[in-house]
Amino acid sequence: MEESPREAWGPSTVWSSSRKARTGPSLASVLNDLPSAATLRYRGPGVPPWGTLAEDDGEGGSLQAFAETAQMESHPSRELPWPMQARRAHRKNQAREQLASGSESRATHWTRQLSRTKGKMKEGFQTIQPWAWTLKKIGGQFGAGTESYFSLLRFLLFLNVVASVIEVCMKLIPTWLEGAPPGPPGPNISSPCGSYTPHTQGLVTFPTQLFNLLSGEGYLEWSPLFYGFYPPRSNLAITYLCSVFVISFIYLLFILHRSVSGLKETLLAESEVLTSYSHRVFSAWNFGLCGDVHVRLRQRIILYELQVELEEAIARRHAAEQTLGQRAKVWSLRALLNLLVLALLGAAFYGIYWATENSMTLQETPPVQQTPLLKLLVDYLPSIFISVFNVVLPPVFKFITSLEGYTRSRQIILILLRTVFLRLASLVLLLFSLWNQITCGGNMEAEGCKACGYNYKELPCWETRLGQEMYKLVLFDLLMGLLVVMLVQFPRKILCGLCPGALGRLSGTLEFQVPDEVLGLIYAQTVVWVGSFFCPLLPLINSAKFLILFCLKKMTLFSIYSPASRTFRASTANFFFPLVLLVGLAISAVPVLYSIFLIPPSKLCGPFQGKLSIWAQIPESIDSLPQTAQNFLYFLGTQAFTVPLLIFSSILMAYTVALANSYGRLISELKRQIETEAQNKVFLAQRAVALSSTNRAL
Repeated sequence: MEESPREAWGPSTVWSSSRKARTGPSLASVLNDLPSAATLRYRGPGVPPWGTLAEDDGEGGSLQAFAETAQMESHPSRELPWPMQARRAHRKNQAREQLASGSESRATHWTRQLSRTKGKMKEGFQTIQPWAWTLKKIGGQFGAGTESYFSLLRFLLFLNVVASVIEVCMKLIPTWLEGAPPGPPGPNISSPCGSYTPHTQGLVTFPTQLFNLLSGEGYLEWSPLFYGFYPPRSNLAITYLCSVFVISFIYLLFILHRSVSGLKETLLAESEVLTSYSHRVFSAWNFGLCGDVHVRLRQRIILYELQVELEEAIARRHAAEQTLGQRAKVWSLRALLNLLVLALLGAAFYGIYWATENSMTLQETPPVQQTPLLKLLVDYLPSIFISVFNVVLPPVFKFITSLEGYTRSRQIILILLRTVFLRLASLVLLLFSLWNQITCGGNMEAEGCKACGYNYKELPCWETRLGQEMYKLVLFDLLMGLLVVMLVQFPRKILCGLCPGALGRLSGTLEFQVPDEVLGLIYAQTVVWVGSFFCPLLPLINSAKFLILFCLKKMTLFSIYSPASRTFRASTANFFFPLVLLVGLAISAVPVLYSIFLIPPSKLCGPFQGKLSIWAQIPESIDSLPQTAQNFLYFLGTQAFTVPLLIFSSILMAYTVALANSYGRLISELKRQIETEAQNKVFLAQRAVALSSTNRAL
């Protein structure tokens, strides 16, 4: 005898009584006890489930059904097998009843209201985020890895806009509050530290004007763009110096917040709690989607996630099946490839050091002085070497990494590490060469540095010179990006489309290289962090650059690039990209802090003229405060304050570690409960199958 659907889900009195008499609990009774059956039969709060009114005998069954429904509605909302909309309505009714009866305390009510307001503000902030739909479209068409690049670009644009506002409020506006700043020093003004004449005298030709725009010299050298423009005023000096620490603290907070959020996703991904295929297939769909476009985008995102999981599973299986000899061969190959990478990096660093050391010597030669274009090329020589190596070596690193046999996510991390070492180390090498020129190789007793503490003959305003170098790096990086798009990527795409034969295959299909693009962003942002003290408006220039870059990359992504044949896990990018940003922030802090504390400021320009160091302005300003304020500020630097603070921080850290361990044990216990629930469901399914087969046999 076959069961009808009505007999399977609705209890029939005659059928169930006859079956109970012979075989005990029936299949229908077992299935009706499952939460899924209650969900299927649910019709709404206060309404009996399907099958109760039609099949129960008389009024007693109806009353019993209403009693069961009322008993179910007395449970918390999260425990009810109802849709989300019904749960929200049920929770609101419960809150309204508790408030009317006075059983809820006022503190609990305000806590709930505050939490609800916070959630609404968070949702509102997410809705007003710029380019939210663009990022979603990019993630659906090109994968989460490409989306993470544009998300990082938007994040850096936000940081630069915030820094630009602070720079204007704490540097630019105070410069004019005490009157118009004085003009540049004249050619006849001299001091024991030489003379400084930033302006070009007489008529200036158009090529010279263009050269000044690209190099930051001439009329730009004495402008709010650079350090030397700001006059030596005590209030301005304090705000100028404090803005550096305020902006750095804001940078650190935002990057740490983004890193922690990415770390949570990475830990979940590595723990394999959310990476099972059943979770991707059955739990990753958003049933609130409306419209074919959103549905297709979500389908593509799930497809890319499954593709990443399958690729990494295949790579792990191949690694597990390797013999000892095969593993030794792989490790030997990796060692040789790493030696090749070190050799390439050494050659790049030597080229950058040579270009930086010889650029000033080449500028003094007569042919360079007589040819504006040649002078511009020599002036940009360090930037050209850095950009050429940053363009040529990353594809080589990518090819080398593909030979090492790692998974796609591990390859992305290795490419990022090698490329970020190339970019940041080249920047450090450039700064070291400039430091060598400013401090006479660290020998303050040398003839050029003995009088003023720095090389005043070649660099009368060394802060402006350092700002000009960072300004040129930012501009040249933008120009290189535009030239690569117009002269390489667009012609290559056209050639690939017009030549479907061997020539078209030779040109290849363009794929968006996330590691190279991300490292370009981090390198550009590190340059801005180094140069923002010496070029205060550099964050504003970088904001405009990132805005142009976002529009350009978006246009080229949809018109030139194809979806990547191999993707990687987005959680890896969301954690690793901010981590590399933190490394860049730490590296940029070293030259800035060294300049503030150890190198004497220029005697002919800037707000710190005549000081032994830039930091010396802070103790002088503290001495001008009332005695009570002085005692309090000096107390903050004594052991009486730092030792208790260290003890309190240690206790707080120990408490945090203990709390994290307890949470870890709780999570492990919850995982065991989930496993137990899964085993119970398997047992119920097996029991249902056994009952079904027994009933059919009878």
